Amino acid sequence: MPRWLPKALVLALALVACYQLGNWAFHQLIGLLINVLIAFFLALAVEPAVSRMASRGMRRGLATFLVFFLVLIAGAGFVVMLSSILAGQIVDMVEDFPQYLDALINWINSTFHTTVSRVDVQDSLLHSDWLQRYVQNSASGVLDVSTTVLGGLFRLLTIFLFSFYFAADGPRLRRALCSVLPPARQAEVLRAWEIAVDKTGGYIYSRGLMALASGVAHYIVLEILGVPYAPVLAVWVGLVSQFIPTIGTYLAGALPTLIAFTVEPWYAVWVLAFVVIYQQFENYVLQPKLTSKTVDIHPAVAFGSVIAGTALLGAVGALIAIPAVATLQAFLGAYVKRYDVMDDPEVRAPRRRGLGALAGRVRRVLREGNDA
Repeated sequence: MPRWLPKALVLALALVACYQLGNWAFHQLIGLLINVLIAFFLALAVEPAVSRMASRGMRRGLATFLVFFLVLIAGAGFVVMLSSILAGQIVDMVEDFPQYLDALINWINSTFHTTVSRVDVQDSLLHSDWLQRYVQNSASGVLDVSTTVLGGLFRLLTIFLFSFYFAADGPRLRRALCSVLPPARQAEVLRAWEIAVDKTGGYIYSRGLMALASGVAHYIVLEILGVPYAPVLAVWVGLVSQFIPTIGTYLAGALPTLIAFTVEPWYAVWVLAFVVIYQQFENYVLQPKLTSKTVDIHPAVAFGSVIAGTALLGAVGALIAIPAVATLQAFLGAYVKRYDVMDDPEVRAPRRRGLGALAGRVRRVLREGNDA
């Protein structure tokens, strides 16, 4: 046996062990890494406000605390107000449920010529097997729900702590990163950081504009239909549909539809139809145009980045995909050399049509007449 073979075997086993250990550690820390990534983008979003307050003489830590405190107060106030409204509507729905059931049964009997009664429906529900199984599963799942809620609160606390430190110690963090790099690399890191702050701020700005447009549109519809609490429901639809990816649209449209049902069942149908139609308008018209202007990426690239981010990191990837791609595109744009495009019919601007083409043709005929 060659002398180098035992050492090679030991080295190979050591490399395999290190790989297995690193793979295990990565899978154990993947949740923490995602939280740190969310906190980093949240810190980039509040960086302009914190830097503006710090430039006026306020300590950076205090400025960061004030920004996060205002965000927390606004979010908590909105949740408390919405919870009180939702609780009141649920109580009203429970009290009026027999009336809704009687109206539904009367409509069924008159339409399909049946003889269904409310007593028969109640007896069939109370003695059904699926209701008993549902109650048993709900009772056994209370502990799981409590654990999920506590885990979510701990995750939010972790994200806010990391984002606070990233925003408060932003200059110190950049200085620590640049201290281990040569001067040329330091300039690139600082430039990438500035681009990330600008693109993330533009993304938040575009989301805010879309939330405003969505809230105004839904407020008009809810006010026309006479649905109670129209302003609060409009704010709910605007915020939830824009800042909760993937399922935000469905959560946003469910609450106004439910409250509209308490007023008139047909109102719920109209609200649901408007939510679906407006969502299509936002996805295919408003969002690509607005996102491409504020984040400066092509609508197709924005749509593809959201799909790729969702496939990689789920809801978190969908939320941070657009600012991440915009930052990467802007940073790499400085290192891509561009050339003049050759004169070819395939790359020329499209020909003018309609009145513009007719006017050009008239001018050309008049010019030829003058030359003749």
